[in-house]
Amino acid sequence: MIDYVATFVTFFAVIDPIGTVPVFIAVTAGMEQRDRAKAAMQAILVAAAVLVFFVTVGELILVAIGIPLPAFEIAGGIVLFLFALTMIFGDSKPDEELKMLAPKQNHAIFPLAVPSIASPGAMLAAVMQTENAVYSITDQMQVALVIFAVLLVALILMLGSNLISRIIGLAGASVVSRVMGLILSAVAVTSVLSGIDSYFGLGPAA
Repeated sequence: MIDYVATFVTFFAVIDPIGTVPVFIAVTAGMEQRDRAKAAMQAILVAAAVLVFFVTVGELILVAIGIPLPAFEIAGGIVLFLFALTMIFGDSKPDEELKMLAPKQNHAIFPLAVPSIASPGAMLAAVMQTENAVYSITDQMQVALVIFAVLLVALILMLGSNLISRIIGLAGASVVSRVMGLILSAVAVTSVLSGIDSYFGLGPAA
């Protein structure tokens, strides 16, 4: 049996439901409440599908194509950093920008579901916490349940963000978006540095 508390804390840290809220506010600014709820649900379902995929076959695929796990931290960190830059230096009215982009891109999937919720760190944790040589099938199912629990917390927080959005208004959402962009850029750089450190720590076999 897995350590539920330790596993929950691990996935809560890498998924970061609290940190997802400002991102959700930014990418759904200007939407009706029903559309925001739909976007939140869609983001959670997509993130759940991605993480379950990595729980079940992620390790097999990475081993088969010879990609080291730290590469996900590095690549994901770069993508997250680019998104953070758009939050910091983008249009001062994020809702107008997102309305223009909506027909071309589903923001519930990118960047909300991936890489905000199903982050590179979460994907990596899903693979590491379900290594076939270490964890039984029962253990892996328990890890999946913990992931669903953290995703449920993220969903509840996003659904509750409607009230926050009404209180702070569009200007407040813009400020939150830019501040969160600064935080995300730091998190992204940390992810890249962590991936580089882990990669070189693997030794010649990597």
